[in-house]
Order: sequence, then structure tokens, then C-alpha cells
Amino acid sequence: MLESILDSLHVISLPTKTNFRGIREREVALFSGPIGWAEFSPFLEYGAIESVPWLVSAIESAVTTPPTPIRAAIEINTTMPALEGRAEIAEVLSWFPGCKAVKVKVGGNFAADLERVRLVKEMVPGVRIRLDVNGAWTVDQASSYLLAIHQELGEIEYVEQPCATIEELRALRKRLPAEILIAGDELIRKSQDPLALELSDAVDILILKVAPLGGIKRASQIAAQYGLPIVVSSALESAVGISYGLKLAAAIPVLDYANGLGTGALLNADVATLVLENGKIEVGSVSPTDESLSTYAVDGQRMDWWRERIRQTWLAGAGNWVQREGWSL
Repeated sequence: MLESILDSLHVISLPTKTNFRGIREREVALFSGPIGWAEFSPFLEYGAIESVPWLVSAIESAVTTPPTPIRAAIEINTTMPALEGRAEIAEVLSWFPGCKAVKVKVGGNFAADLERVRLVKEMVPGVRIRLDVNGAWTVDQASSYLLAIHQELGEIEYVEQPCATIEELRALRKRLPAEILIAGDELIRKSQDPLALELSDAVDILILKVAPLGGIKRASQIAAQYGLPIVVSSALESAVGISYGLKLAAAIPVLDYANGLGTGALLNADVATLVLENGKIEVGSVSPTDESLSTYAVDGQRMDWWRERIRQTWLAGAGNWVQREGWSL
């Protein structure tokens, strides 16, 4: 299987419209299998062990049939990077037509964070605000900041990973009013065993990202394990990777929240088109165009780097995981 992946491999670099996580170019590796195209795109700083579930997820999408969908389109939230200034924020909002939920990146300077949220609320009538902190706050900071935002600006739909650990989130949960919900992201997807966490009294909502969790099968197991409301999100993938997140969202039995699967709008170019219309994206399979594979192909040195990365990730555990699943190309 490893050689089959490497034989069909394409690596591309997609420019972004804005600085997101410090990224201005998003490199992704694509390969094909009997079911369709797959994407392997852990961020460049991730080592082989952390990249294992990303490769397993990609292989799963290439060789297994996705679950039967129970909805044809998925409601999407706007993803608002940590920008400052009315014009910049208005421009990003325009990339997400019809989206009524906005996930605002916060966790840096609190005054700037508060102003960013204030501007979003001004610009989007009836907006549902969700905050994404990426674990940056202490319990004291999270309690103080969230209560201040809630008091000044009103309802927050939820706050995503305000603190880094389960213990911190449990302590924070005791300090917050019940209407401020806590969503868990990094503590799940970066756990060595996301099926063995004790999330009670710490997390109200699960953020599921298909690739970092090892694919649709495992993400579905995690959803069933905890029985909490689900938001399916992405990791700035190309349209190929996003399409796999859409397939997970389409199969979740109850999906009460908008999902973070519109990050393709933050790319200045993509391998295919996923149309975001009236706040939703339709579910379907995606294949990269020949033009995109050619136009955005990396040079030979970067191609060799990705080939070696895939080999090391395979040896770090992806190969054994695939063997246990009984998959083949």
C-alpha cells in the first residue's frame, strides 16, 4: 500500500487569502485509491507520530465507502482569524455568504479580541458567536474574559478550548453560568486515546476533525462514546479533505450546530470547488482538477520531503493501524 500511495502522490501548495495560524501557503499531499481521492495534510511542524491518524484518515477515504448520508447539505460557520480593523473583518465575512454562526479566533490581546467580537456582532444581524481560544487562557483568564464578553456583548453560543487541559476546563465549568457552553477540540484530537477521556463536568460539545482523529470510522466512535452534541470542523484542508469532513457531518445522527467546514474560503486557490451558498455546502465526492495539480505543484525538493514524511509516518504506526483494519489499495 505504501508504494501505491507514493506512486499516485501529488503535493501542492495553495496560497491563503490571509494569515491563518501563521500560514500563507498550505501544502497538502493528495493520492488516489479505488473509492476516490485522499488528502494527507498534517501541518508542517507535526512529527511522524502526530501525523499517523492523518495518514490513516487519508487511506480510509481512498479505500472505504463513506457512511450513508442522512442530510444532503451541511450548515457552515464563518471562521474569523485574529484580524483587527473593520475593513479586514468585513472582507472575511463576505467570503462566507449566508453564514449566521461566526467562530472568532481569540486568545491574544483581550482588548483586541473584544473589539473583534464587537465588530462581528455589529456586521452580522442575528449572529451566533462562538469563540476559539486554542487553549491559550488560564482558568482565571478564561473566567474573567468570558464573563466580561458575556456581560457586554450578550450570548455566546460556545467557547472552544478556552484552557488546555481537562482539569482546567472542569474548574472553569464551575465558574461559568450554564448558558456559556464549553467545546473541546485539542484535548480530544491530541489525546493518545481520545476514546478514554473523562469529559464529564468539563466539556459540553465535541469538536471533531476527521483527519487528526484518524478518519470517519474513529470520529464516529468518539461521537458515540461521549453522546455529546457534535460540531465537525476542519484543519484548513483543500476541498478534498473538506469533502471528507462533510461526509462525516452528513452521517452524524443529530447535528444541531453549524460546522467549521468552510475554511476553504480562506484559501486563495483550491483543487476543486465546494460552493458555499446560503450558509451551506452540499455533500459529495471531490476530485482535484488536472490544472490545479499542475499549477500548484511543489518543486522536487518539497516532493521528496513529503515522500519521506509519508514513509516515516507509515513506519511510526500508520502501517500497523491500516493492517489492523484490513485495508488494501
